[in-house]
Amino acid sequence: MSIKLSINLEQYKYDVFQIVKLFYPFEDVNFVSENQDFEVEVQDEGVLIKGKEIQDYYARLQNNTLKEHIKVAVYKFFSKLTGKLHPWGTLVGIRPTKIASSLIHKGLDLEKVLEHYQQHFLVSKEKAQLCYDVAKNQEQYLRNDIKDISIYVGMPFCPTRCAYCSFAANGIRGKEALVEAYLDALKKEIHAIAVYIKEKGLNIESIYFGGGTPTSVNNEQFADILKSIHKNFITGSEIVEFTVEAGRPDSITKEKLMAMKEYGVTRISINPQSMNDKTLTTIGRIHTVEEVINKFNMARDLGFNNINMDIIVGLPGEGIEEVENTCREIFRLKPESLTVHGMSIKRASRLHEDLINDKYSNKLGMEELTKMFEVTRKTAQKLGMIPYYLYRQKNMVGNMENVGYTIKGLECIYNVKIMEENQVNIALGADAVTKVIFSEENRIERFANLKDVGEYVNRIDELIERKLALLDTVYKG
Repeated sequence: MSIKLSINLEQYKYDVFQIVKLFYPFEDVNFVSENQDFEVEVQDEGVLIKGKEIQDYYARLQNNTLKEHIKVAVYKFFSKLTGKLHPWGTLVGIRPTKIASSLIHKGLDLEKVLEHYQQHFLVSKEKAQLCYDVAKNQEQYLRNDIKDISIYVGMPFCPTRCAYCSFAANGIRGKEALVEAYLDALKKEIHAIAVYIKEKGLNIESIYFGGGTPTSVNNEQFADILKSIHKNFITGSEIVEFTVEAGRPDSITKEKLMAMKEYGVTRISINPQSMNDKTLTTIGRIHTVEEVINKFNMARDLGFNNINMDIIVGLPGEGIEEVENTCREIFRLKPESLTVHGMSIKRASRLHEDLINDKYSNKLGMEELTKMFEVTRKTAQKLGMIPYYLYRQKNMVGNMENVGYTIKGLECIYNVKIMEENQVNIALGADAVTKVIFSEENRIERFANLKDVGEYVNRIDELIERKLALLDTVYKG
């Protein structure tokens, strides 16, 4: 099925497209000059929307910009046409909490912030409240000196590729030579960046070792790369936070956990995504729920007292009962943090291919999805957690969100800074993206390392040189 549209103001085509896709996420939406299904006509006092069997007029909303008004009008029309309501209204951006942060900074109270979200974007009261809560919980971490930075280290390998994954992550089996070459190049980049940081007198506030799956390499390789990170970035410094995304339970060993202890890791993630064995098989995981529990308890026994767990709402075949079961199991383990992701169907993933070929169909209604997210929220609340960071992605099932919950005082500083784009982030490894913040100019410049692991290895010297050149535009002295 294809949705054919027209609009009389070309500059707002993309805004209309975004709203229509909320209601028809898996349909082609195109702008045409004739035989339209729907015409959007922007007039001086409002917006007229005409379909083949329905039309409506929406008077201009006071205090809303023209763009906001057009999006609200299109949203109301298609909501009426389809009978669907989206709790995020017309908001499609990645960081909806930035609005709340800005309004709080201007001195607006809770009531005014909620009113703003509802009037300008048709956001539900519950989601507006969530944005407000997250913004308030982040406040203490958003003050920043230009010389305070964060470090990201990426491992582009995984035990297997999950069905929903679109990252540049490679199955590790049979790639021993490539892994060794990659680790050598990564250590070279780590050393070069460490020298630069020391020369410029920069302060590393947090380190995040992610992927892929950092623990997918063998015990010796894992300990060796941790030793390099510790030697170059931590020795002689006062690092507030060092997170390792251990991720896949099937790749976690006692030796790797002991290496993390030895080299200063303060926070780890053990990510089941679901605590239902049938789902784990469906999405391409090669571990069981029992293995998740065993590895979590192993980490506890070794003294890890800041553990995050990731789960996904909207996985294939899962409904409210499966999410309730996952949350019961998570509650029994009592991690310090819980990150709840809404299922995002990326074009580069196997799940998207299955969707196109009718091998997978998500039939979850908005009411059921809302209940599923509410179960996760109540679980976090029972665990004594607060929401402290939030972001959204394109093509999310039900147009929902990702929320990080944690026990107050254990907020992941890296997550807050990277989501709010509040700090220079130097990213190392294949496909890692460095972000340089020019706060006075309100702009960000990015430098992306090459995705292909072989090309990253072959061109590591060039990548280091270009990255340092970008950093020099901020740290000139």
